[in-house]
Amino acid sequence: MRELPHTVVTAIEAASIPPLPQVLVRLIQQVDNESATISELATAVGQDPGLCARVLTAANSVAFNRASAIRDVKSSVSILGTRLVRSIATCLAVKRLFEREPGAVCVDLTDFWRHSMLVAETARALATATDYPYPDEAYLAGLLHDVGELLLLTALGEQYARLLAQCPDENSLLELEQANLGTHHGEIGTWLADQWKLDSSLADSILFHHATAEQIATATPLPKLIWLADAITRNAAAEEPLDTLAAPLFGPGHDLDLANILAQSLEHVTVISKALGIEAPRPQTDAGPVRTLPSVIVLPAPVGRTEADDFLEAMVHDMAVMHPLQQDLFGLESDTELLLSLRESARILFELPRLGFLLINADSGVLSGNLVGGQPNVFRQTELASGADAGLVTRAISRRAVLGSFDEPAHPDSLLDSQFARAFFSEGILALPMIGKRRTLGVMVFGVSKAQYGRLKKRARWLLNFGRIGGVSLEAWQDAMAYRKQAEDEASAAFQRQARRIVHEAGNPLGIIKSYLRILDQKLPENSEVRQEIDVLGEEIDRVAGIVRRLSELPPSHATVTAVNAVELVRELLALYRVALFGERGIVVRSQFGAATPATVACDANSLKQILVNLWKNACEAMPNGGRFDIAINGVVHNGRQHVEIRMLDTGPGMPEEAIRKLSFPEDAHATAERGLGLSIVGKLAAKIGCNITCRSKAGVGTTLSLLLPCDANG
Repeated sequence: MRELPHTVVTAIEAASIPPLPQVLVRLIQQVDNESATISELATAVGQDPGLCARVLTAANSVAFNRASAIRDVKSSVSILGTRLVRSIATCLAVKRLFEREPGAVCVDLTDFWRHSMLVAETARALATATDYPYPDEAYLAGLLHDVGELLLLTALGEQYARLLAQCPDENSLLELEQANLGTHHGEIGTWLADQWKLDSSLADSILFHHATAEQIATATPLPKLIWLADAITRNAAAEEPLDTLAAPLFGPGHDLDLANILAQSLEHVTVISKALGIEAPRPQTDAGPVRTLPSVIVLPAPVGRTEADDFLEAMVHDMAVMHPLQQDLFGLESDTELLLSLRESARILFELPRLGFLLINADSGVLSGNLVGGQPNVFRQTELASGADAGLVTRAISRRAVLGSFDEPAHPDSLLDSQFARAFFSEGILALPMIGKRRTLGVMVFGVSKAQYGRLKKRARWLLNFGRIGGVSLEAWQDAMAYRKQAEDEASAAFQRQARRIVHEAGNPLGIIKSYLRILDQKLPENSEVRQEIDVLGEEIDRVAGIVRRLSELPPSHATVTAVNAVELVRELLALYRVALFGERGIVVRSQFGAATPATVACDANSLKQILVNLWKNACEAMPNGGRFDIAINGVVHNGRQHVEIRMLDTGPGMPEEAIRKLSFPEDAHATAERGLGLSIVGKLAAKIGCNITCRSKAGVGTTLSLLLPCDANG
């Protein structure tokens, strides 16, 4: 794609795309419904290009660190979550109200909306008919194919509105755009898709939707789908039957009934239009194509208002304009999510996409941005002591006022304001303090141009109120975290006191039992086989004593790794537990230890014993009326390294999926579920000593567990 003119890029970077008010109302109603699903919210968002663009902008923020490209609207909504989607909808409602001024040039987006929806529905139907694997991606591309028009409209205002007023159709608009702007809306929409890091094929479908039929025939499937959907909805080739458009693109193997596809798509859009209270889309007429562009109108108030506008005004008034935003921020679950919501809210409410945060450390008073992600490095590197005068950011905090570069003299000895402006590639900055109920939490720093700042000065009260909402919300979140930590510390201290009492009380009988074993050992003949079993029993008592003793200690960060002979360890445990666990239930135990098996593993012996005993106990409880338990030890190679595998098979009824999950996700175990707790202990210990556990279980057949332990390098 050609490089866009610098003046156009500068304008569109700060622009926001307006949604249709009826769709915005539907989304707000959906998010207020607690039973609404992500799919239902995605459906509401997917009914408007402007709303979809706003959600995509938020979902593609660096704060989410996505690993793959977004292909559909539902993925974006899932990434953001219900609360953040509601924040976006609320801010768009507020913004729409205070921008509708009498006498201002405005646009009616109804025709544009109908065309975008029709192309989206048609593209999805075509994708299904041609076996394209991502029909929802085709819908998203169709919905956004003309999004460049909306972006240019909000970025250039009256300049672009004059172009729209001269154009009966998109082809005429394309010529005027090239002549007056040096670019066209397809390139602008592609630039936006690239900013979102969408799949390149989706961006190409926006770029090439005005290509010739000969050109588009050489493209990949998705651009072909969008071109064809746009062509048949506008009936760009009215002289020839619609079906002739598909053959050069998809070959004779796809018998596409384009007239029927278009009719069904039109029916879908009609249903949506009626539900939203919008005039139904008009069918193609012999007089020519229906208008698909935004219609320019001048609003001599109160003309031009809709029922949706009245609804939005009443809603915002009833909720005290900014109050819902504050409620939404209070509901967020992390400081990262809260700051991201503030960033998106500032972008929507004030058209300020460049925002950095400096927060005050409650203990030291240092003002810094080193703990806030997703912003230029200069913010992360900034640390200002309490009371310092380093320019606009510190003055805004001390004066509790909105300050900007264009009416505040620069600090003679500080370059920080200039660094912030350069990081944002802006002429200057605006500093907005975040004031809480009891303390100031920090400052928001926006990159602004001189023209932007002149406009924002008229909304200083809005800005200051926005800063207070951010400060109060962040203060409430920090207080909640402090209270939670205090409660956790108090609970931990009480538990440790109780644990010390348990350790003291349990230590006495364990000590007596071990002393008795020593006396018994002395009475036995030198060659008695029972002595070996007494030694194993003594080791087990020591292990239990260690477990009890650790109740009152902080857990070590790493297990004690030693060379352990897995075969000897299993034999000792079987000698001790064969009768107690298996024999009393009539369970037959079969063991197989290969003579050539490399049995020495590197792990913590006590942890391995605890894993095995828990798993054996679990298997025995599953076979109360008898069964078979097999245990085998073999040497295997895993990831190029020698390992020892301890494989155990039982003929019980099988383990439920929830129980198996405890092995891989031990934190999900419920404290009241004994078996779940035992398996969660196994999972935690296995992770601690580097033991890989796999489980295969079939209802009514049994369970096979495999423990994979790395061999000792010196063994």
